[in-house]
Amino acid sequence: MLIKPIKGKTDYKQARRRVEELRRGRRSAEERDELEVLRTLIEAWERKRYLTDFADPVEAIRFRLEQLGKTRDALIGVIGPNARVYEVLRGRRPLSISMIRNLHEKFGIPAEVLIRPARNRGGTVMSRRGDRIDRYPTMRRRGRPKRRRKPR
Repeated sequence: MLIKPIKGKTDYKQARRRVEELRRGRRSAEERDELEVLRTLIEAWERKRYLTDFADPVEAIRFRLEQLGKTRDALIGVIGPNARVYEVLRGRRPLSISMIRNLHEKFGIPAEVLIRPARNRGGTVMSRRGDRIDRYPTMRRRGRPKRRRKPR
């Protein structure tokens, strides 16, 4: 039983193959132990590598930047100018489709995580306009608002 840490994709694939081999047929006590250790290593590597447990896209973006050792300045140009990056990371502006595409392509963040609605600091879900969704649960805006003319 030679078990080594999973450092890359090749180690990961080898560990997965070994788990499949150990699953088939009867196992000795030593092989059951090896299977348990390999499963733990694989789960730890997948948790570290893949972003699936995030409820908020902003958390996923921050986590990925931390993983890559980059600062929020790396998002300038991907999300937009500095002010837009600030608004997105503060939860004041939702991600647009083009932002989601850019983040997925350039940072490898799964699109499923980025599509989820963002939460602001108070924990409420934000709409595309940046309003709290729960603020007006029954009222809907119909048509254009009337413009008031300025007195001359």
